Amino acid sequence: MEVALLGCAHIHTPGFVKMLKARAGVKVAGVWDHDAARAKKNADELGTSTVREVKALLDNKAVAAVVVCAETNRHEELVTAVVAAGKHLFVEKPLGFSGHDADRMAEAIEKAGLLFQTGYFLRGQPHYQFIKQQIDKGTFGKVSAVRHSNSHHGSIGGWFDGEWRWMADPRVAGCGAFGDVGTHGLDLLMWFMGPVERCTGDISVVTGRYGDCDENGEALLKFASGAVGSLAAGWVDLANPVTCIVSGTEAHAVVTGGKLYFKCEKVAGADGKSPWTDMPAVWPHAFENFLDAVEGKPHPPLVSPREAADRSAVMDTIYEAARQGRWLPPRKR
Repeated sequence: MEVALLGCAHIHTPGFVKMLKARAGVKVAGVWDHDAARAKKNADELGTSTVREVKALLDNKAVAAVVVCAETNRHEELVTAVVAAGKHLFVEKPLGFSGHDADRMAEAIEKAGLLFQTGYFLRGQPHYQFIKQQIDKGTFGKVSAVRHSNSHHGSIGGWFDGEWRWMADPRVAGCGAFGDVGTHGLDLLMWFMGPVERCTGDISVVTGRYGDCDENGEALLKFASGAVGSLAAGWVDLANPVTCIVSGTEAHAVVTGGKLYFKCEKVAGADGKSPWTDMPAVWPHAFENFLDAVEGKPHPPLVSPREAADRSAVMDTIYEAARQGRWLPPRKR
């Protein structure tokens, strides 16, 4: 199977390059990036060539799938071209620069019937799979509250000082720290609980290392189910031990230090005092899942284009709600 790489800007690109190099039966047909030096660097690593025009790769009938790791403000132009060429596509998160372009892309991808995936890899972790299964089974009873935190010390550590600097420029990335890492937690909370009815947030600059780029934030979400959600994300946390809490009328779960503590009187051994170990197997990385799907191999469920667009729309609304200082409903399609 042949794939093409369109854009090498995202911080996860080196990881995807390693996966592609290690993947038996996958050949990279070529690399495009508007930055010729960046394209060459990744093409050399992959043992392939660069192209000056995207069309050269999309016209290649041998290319079955395309990996888009360009800057977020270039996604729609690239995705539109890929869809027109009828290629399956992996688009690094977030799908859209805003909710509007994400909606347009999702509609086009769905209409074309193409395989799609984005980088929401947290779903595959055993403790999150377990929580999702138990929510769907009704084990938690009525879920009243959910919380997720996804934070690191990227600003303090200067992660975006060099070639990844664009990710700390909302004019190119569409968001700052809160949207960058918060989209993973938002995906999990919406995967658990479904549609968001309204939301608000407080998003701020902390160190000022990257100018007016936000570095930290908290959001409140009201789900259509009636549950309230809270979402923390940023680049200024030296530690982030408690990543998830789910509270229900009949069960409670906490993910802390990479371990799950589960309490439920209906489940034998679920006393909430010792780590819960009876969990599903870890899924392959979201990128590996995509390659498996394109090759026709068994794979866990992919993230749908609509799911990706809905996350972009809610995140867009959180930022707007934070600017206005009030609750807002995610805009309707």
